[in-house]
Amino acid sequence: MTPFDIAQSHIGTTEGPGPADNPVIMEMYASVGHDWVEHDSVAWCAAFVGHCLEQAGIKSTRKLTARSYLDWGVPIDVADAQQGDIGVIPRGSSSWQGHVFFIDRIEGQWVWGLGGNQDDAVNVKRYPVSKLLGVRRAGNVAPAVTLSVEAVQQRLKNLGYHEVGQVDGKVGQRTRAAILAFRNDNSLPLSPIMDVALTEALEHATPRDIAPERASGVPTDSRIVTAANAQIGLGVIGAVGSIGSQIAPALMEAEEARDMASRVFTLIGLENWLSVSLPWIGAAVFVGVVIYALRAKAARIDDYRTGKTP
Repeated sequence: MTPFDIAQSHIGTTEGPGPADNPVIMEMYASVGHDWVEHDSVAWCAAFVGHCLEQAGIKSTRKLTARSYLDWGVPIDVADAQQGDIGVIPRGSSSWQGHVFFIDRIEGQWVWGLGGNQDDAVNVKRYPVSKLLGVRRAGNVAPAVTLSVEAVQQRLKNLGYHEVGQVDGKVGQRTRAAILAFRNDNSLPLSPIMDVALTEALEHATPRDIAPERASGVPTDSRIVTAANAQIGLGVIGAVGSIGSQIAPALMEAEEARDMASRVFTLIGLENWLSVSLPWIGAAVFVGVVIYALRAKAARIDDYRTGKTP
């Protein structure tokens, strides 16, 4: 979608009633790096234009002053203005004040602007062409410094937000949960979107803190730990039983293998060696099971303590 398409999708958005704030407008401030704004009564025409540009992958001025767009992009003659170009007109009594909007069309002496904060709403409103301070177009503007979905997912994972799940380039429920967790930890607006504020914070963020009780704890109700404990117990019993009873493991597959091996060993004259070594082979198998289970258990606990798994 173009910035103009995105702007059109917001037509009808209004400031919150009374003291309430419209979260959509608050998100516009945040998307251009101004999450410090507390109320939607702060002039938001430049935030609206910047938000639409950034969402389309074009770097905005990331400022809340309308006249900042007089130095953005490339200048266009009024006679050559097209739909989607950006127009700036004066507003207020100070030289720094102004109003910025997307040009919808120019008819005679009137320019129709699609903008935000026009009577406290997003709409199309007409202004005298003579008031235009300048018309700008995205020509030499570098793309917004944003990260791909995969890059955001990988960065979140590297920072310890493992709830992101698989790095697959899809913004699913787990990715949104990880974004919200990161935003909460870094005092960003709690909106599961990938905007300028998020990507810039990701570039400078430090790894997620792990609570002391988690860093030294163990997962509860873990099927992996439960299964590992069972394997460890059975492995120890099996190893002791193999050595103590001087018989092969009590598994049917092992018994069948022993019978077959005995016949082969008898044929080649190693029957006596088999009777002595087979219990130790069985014990070694059980010891291997115990070692594998211990490693699985340790890995599961380590993943829990580092936050990789719940």
